[in-house]
Amino acid sequence: MILVITPELMVPNETYLINQMFQEGLNLLHIRKPWISRNEMIEFLTKIDETFHSQLVLHTHYDLGKEFTISRFHFREIDRQEEMDRSFVKENTISTSVHDITTYNTLDKEWEYAFISPFFPSISKKGYGLNSTIKEEIKHRNNPNVKLIALGGIHQDNIHEVFESDADGAALLGGIWESEEPLKVFKKCRNVLMS
Repeated sequence: MILVITPELMVPNETYLINQMFQEGLNLLHIRKPWISRNEMIEFLTKIDETFHSQLVLHTHYDLGKEFTISRFHFREIDRQEEMDRSFVKENTISTSVHDITTYNTLDKEWEYAFISPFFPSISKKGYGLNSTIKEEIKHRNNPNVKLIALGGIHQDNIHEVFESDADGAALLGGIWESEEPLKVFKKCRNVLMS
């Protein structure tokens, strides 16, 4: 499984590129735009082809889920600790983030998957994850109910290592959006998964 996370700030032709990635086999898109208003989010969602709305995951403006037929919601670690996810559990698909395997192993089965980061040193956050041991920690995974998605520093030249580890998928962020050709990079990553 390959997921893409949007950059926090808008990128030229972003929704066009997103639609293209979906046509090329993108599984899920996480919309992580913490600084945009509700109206800006509505405008953003309107530009994504309706046929892909069931594959969108909201990180904010959860109330727009009903309006856009989106039933996937992501909750940060702090949101999970504050139990903000409780009202979304029954009728929706929820995901979260963790930063160590011990926390991941304690997640309840209501979570479809969890991002674990940083898998490699981050591309978008320079210097973040240089001493990360996540790649080795995955060997201690013992939670059979929640899928584990690697995040951080993943690009076309190292994505194979994610799928060789015990991760169920890869989330792409900097590898896509820091590139001159995001669609080309996505296709290369997808080809690694398909081969």
